[in-house]
Amino acid sequence: MSRLLRLAHAITWSALRRRGRGHAVLGMFYAVRRGRQTGVFQTWNECRVQVDRFPAARFKKFATEEEAWAFVRNSGSPDGAEGQKNEPVQQSPVKSNKRLHECLKKAEDESAEPCAKLVKQNTDSVPVIDKSAFSYMGDFVVVYTDGCCSSNGRKRARAGIGVYWGPGHPLNVGIRLPGRQTNQRAEIHAACKAIEQAKAQNIRKLVLYTDSMFTINGITNWVKGWKENGWKTSTGKEVINKEDFVRLEKLTQDMDIQWMHVPGHSGFVGNEEADRLAREGAKQSED
Repeated sequence: MSRLLRLAHAITWSALRRRGRGHAVLGMFYAVRRGRQTGVFQTWNECRVQVDRFPAARFKKFATEEEAWAFVRNSGSPDGAEGQKNEPVQQSPVKSNKRLHECLKKAEDESAEPCAKLVKQNTDSVPVIDKSAFSYMGDFVVVYTDGCCSSNGRKRARAGIGVYWGPGHPLNVGIRLPGRQTNQRAEIHAACKAIEQAKAQNIRKLVLYTDSMFTINGITNWVKGWKENGWKTSTGKEVINKEDFVRLEKLTQDMDIQWMHVPGHSGFVGNEEADRLAREGAKQSED
């Protein structure tokens, strides 16, 4: 952003602050910390150009320009103080379509009536859901996934996976992770489950939110190198989660997926619900 344009924004902010007592009264500010171009944008369309299909894009909507620039500068607070290097990055929740937005207000508990409408039943008894029942980012369907494992790394570990499509959605699922019980496997297989469900609904464009940077880095960066190196790490060791990533990569081959990181346990409804479903799944017995 040019110096002149930033000065104009500062003048605008000053005027808005006087009118709104510290809060901008016109519009919102969209901050992009990681994307094609970082900075602060005044419309969602401008922001979307920078983050659409950009792996692990990091962005957030703010009411004030000061807060937006603080986020871009990796600040821990709006006053410009430098944040920690590994500070969790929050992303703006994706807007649901109108139908799901209305359902969110009603879904305060699990007794809320499902918002998604069953259209028909196919031969494999998988319900085909009306497309209006999903949440979208552009023409991409949004889903949240999470994995958990109690006593991770121990003999009595119990892992579960959770997939959350929206309040009361028929595709929401929480199940026990089969096989080796670890947190990383649970995260990978939660993503696998979501992609499988999407394919069953003939969905090929997916925004997949996960709090697992291990899963995101694995599928977007590391898998290619592992394959070229005979499924060995840079230190020559066998890739522990080879079978899991092989499955995940195969599922993604005919999909257009935006992998989005969301910090865990930070108040994002989708992530919290996926976590709840995963914990419920971990309580189930193994088949």
